[in-house]
Amino acid sequence: MGLVTESNRKWWTLFAVTFSLFMIMLDVTIVNVALPAIESDLDISLTALQWTVGAYTLTYAVFLLTAGKLADYFGRRRIFVIGLAVFTVTSLACALAQSGEVLIAARGAQGVGAALMLPATLSIISATFEPHERGAAIGIWAGVSAMGLALGPLAGGLIIEGIDWRWIFYVNIPIGLIGIVSAQLLIRESRDTSHEQALDPAGLVLSGVALFALTFGLIEGNAYGWGSLEIVTCFVVAAAGLAAFALVELRQRLPMIDLHLFRNSTFAGANVVGLLVMLTMFGLLFFLSLYLQNVLRYSPIETGATFLPMTLPLAFSQPIAGKISDRIGARWPMAAGMATLALSCLLLSRADEGSGFWSLVPGLVLAGLGMGVTMTPMTYAVLGSVGVDKSGVASGVLNTFRQTGGALGIAIMGAILTAKTKGIGPGPTAAAAFVDGLQQAFLLGAVLTLAGAIVAVVAVRKTRPLGQAAIEPA
Repeated sequence: MGLVTESNRKWWTLFAVTFSLFMIMLDVTIVNVALPAIESDLDISLTALQWTVGAYTLTYAVFLLTAGKLADYFGRRRIFVIGLAVFTVTSLACALAQSGEVLIAARGAQGVGAALMLPATLSIISATFEPHERGAAIGIWAGVSAMGLALGPLAGGLIIEGIDWRWIFYVNIPIGLIGIVSAQLLIRESRDTSHEQALDPAGLVLSGVALFALTFGLIEGNAYGWGSLEIVTCFVVAAAGLAAFALVELRQRLPMIDLHLFRNSTFAGANVVGLLVMLTMFGLLFFLSLYLQNVLRYSPIETGATFLPMTLPLAFSQPIAGKISDRIGARWPMAAGMATLALSCLLLSRADEGSGFWSLVPGLVLAGLGMGVTMTPMTYAVLGSVGVDKSGVASGVLNTFRQTGGALGIAIMGAILTAKTKGIGPGPTAAAAFVDGLQQAFLLGAVLTLAGAIVAVVAVRKTRPLGQAAIEPA
């Protein structure tokens, strides 16, 4: 690697990290465009489609906290490479799936691989870059991430129409192999050596059970009945599991997550905003794809092109938002981004059976800008409120909130849509019912994102420059 010198190694490290991150983000939106094709080919229901995305986001959320701890404990590069290998192998399993059940299981395993990768990427950046460069590096990280989101829909449309939906998973295999080699050659190993380390299996089990029960109850509520024993039990288990998780973590000598971190209003507020922005984003991506193809009868390529007014502003606004955060802090960019996203949800809630591309463009552009302007400052705020030695755990917490929000977005908005369309056969009545549910789901998104803007203003404060030592909570 003659091009790699001591002076530029950090930028090659950033390249290796973001190259693989691009694959994860591409996979998020590329799958959404493929949903109608998967539904038709494997003959599965809307609920099973929700699980195709929900299984991924759920296992992603459940294992992120532990993944951050593992990265700090065993080495960030090592866990990153293991996660990349798992993601690559399970992508092959997704491509070969012949039933909905197999695809859902493979997607769940794929989420584990992504969970091992993502916290390590942020902690590698925090350990590699100097404090004054870290905001810009995170902005590039976020921009590449968003570029994957931006290209996913169009790439998915081209692949589905030109080849087959299974190739949206096959393309991950060469990218994953290149990423593994690049990581081994370019990234130096780092870990948390500040004090004694320990894993927390009790915390992992309790958080996993609670999140699974909550997601299962939301997705399956219409099928079983919201007052049924099964669904009520799920919500009781979720509440009890979260309470038990909090008690266990508070009493652990070396917990998976130090809940005292949430005494810091910036850390707590930024994580809540992360949950709300991803709740809305995943809901928009999932159900707009179904709306465009099943109601407006767009082709996969047309659907991918329709998403560009949202995903391109999302990609290009994130690095700019990172630079702004370096100058003025994260508070006001986050609030402005969430307010913009709330306005976009209001505009998109007016979509109906007669809507065309240009009537959707204003809402899509504002959605992309709102998400982009929120995400980088949100990450900046979280990492700026902890020490570098805790960057792996902090990024794991943030991404747990983000992915939990994604799972909840699909589940909650899906519950609204399923309630509207349940028992209605194909035809104009089904389309009208779907649109009615879609409008209500997007109105809910507007309310939640506006609440997120208020949280940002009230809770988030100007953070220290990234990398300076944080004051430990009492």
